[in-house]
Amino acid sequence: MLQKVLVANRGEIALRIIRACQELGIKTVAVYSEADAHSLPAQFADEAICIGPAPSAQSYLRPERILSAAELTDVDGIHPGFGYLSERADFAEQCERCNIKFIGPSSKTIGMMGDKAQAREVAKKAGVPITPGSDGPVRNAKDALATAQKIGFPVIIKAVAGGGGKGMRLAHNAAAFVKELDMAQGEAEKVFGNGDVYLEKFIEEPRHIEFQILADERGNVVHLGERDCSVQRRYQKLIEEAPSPFLTPKLRKKMGDAAVRLAKACNYMNAGTVEFLVDKDSNFYFMEMNTRIQVEHGVTEEATGYDLIKQQIQIASGEPLAFKQSDIKLYRHAIECRINAEDAANNFRPSPGEITFYSQPGGHGVRVDTHVYQGYTISPHYDSMIGKLMTFGDTREIALDRMNRALREYLIHGIATSIPFCQAIVNDPTFREGKQVTTKYLDAFVDRTPKDLFTKKKP
Repeated sequence: MLQKVLVANRGEIALRIIRACQELGIKTVAVYSEADAHSLPAQFADEAICIGPAPSAQSYLRPERILSAAELTDVDGIHPGFGYLSERADFAEQCERCNIKFIGPSSKTIGMMGDKAQAREVAKKAGVPITPGSDGPVRNAKDALATAQKIGFPVIIKAVAGGGGKGMRLAHNAAAFVKELDMAQGEAEKVFGNGDVYLEKFIEEPRHIEFQILADERGNVVHLGERDCSVQRRYQKLIEEAPSPFLTPKLRKKMGDAAVRLAKACNYMNAGTVEFLVDKDSNFYFMEMNTRIQVEHGVTEEATGYDLIKQQIQIASGEPLAFKQSDIKLYRHAIECRINAEDAANNFRPSPGEITFYSQPGGHGVRVDTHVYQGYTISPHYDSMIGKLMTFGDTREIALDRMNRALREYLIHGIATSIPFCQAIVNDPTFREGKQVTTKYLDAFVDRTPKDLFTKKKP
């Protein structure tokens, strides 16, 4: 077992990792920016080191500062969490060269699956369905347009190094294509330092369903079922649940088997997520693989009973999986709402500032993963997520009723939050029915719902 782990992240995921390490008897080191000096991760870890000013580019995105902190504190493992350096193959390779265990897949696998065009080729060879698209990156506007016309509009333009909706543009026709291509390439270069893009046929109104993978260092691979992440805005997820209300047991097995084949094809180790788009006829297509722990991993934990962060650490320590595929059951339903510091009534405008009053919900079937407290200041330098509210029960209806109750109980004053918006969704008949929720659901919901419901909580 690893003896000492540095957590190369901040916020709720850093706190989540620290707690898992403590339960395993592992010492922890937190790194923090000047803005996070009073954060809970910095206070709860065994050691804490400041790595720079508030902006992420000067702190959490500086590999050399994190590795210096790791060497100073003599750790034998680094957990990257999600975001920041978690999917940077060069950072994982630096850890490997320093003989520090990167708690995630190998740098080679991260590089392979992080290149979206290359990942499509791996999926294709593994017999995993992929959407029609370009053979690798498109090099110039003329050839790209010819490829788009061959695929058939609408097409989606994606950054090969992309994620989180960045470097992604939709073109409905040839007239708009060149402009959208240029914008996608420019954004990809700015955000990822790599302007290469590829093309895919755009699947209209699909469901976004992802499968959680665990793979040990001895070749054992399992999936822990799916998460339905279709409630999203601008490719950013807001509500996730497991299992999906759309999938049948037969389709779940078919998609799960495909996810495992893909993981084996790229020699995957540790936790990962295979993301699919599913159309109205239950055809599914590989979208991408996230080579890290997901924001929404807690939904799978509550649906299956497995602690994914502990599993990551145990796998990185060389331990084999202690269970096989037949042992894994989705024995209850779990739902997660992301609680963000944003004003949904004003185009989801960020709402940084001090939390003047804070009281989180509790009771049976409720879990809150957060790093904030009364008096905590939401910084404009970072993501607006305050935390994740999860509820669970024997049925989806029970989980939804608990979510509605928990959202009513959640009190945060001083800033605008997404709590009223999430409550409006949870009470929406279309969402509660579950079968018609696609990636277009949220846009339609916003258009047809009075904006005062996004600022006022239901009593």
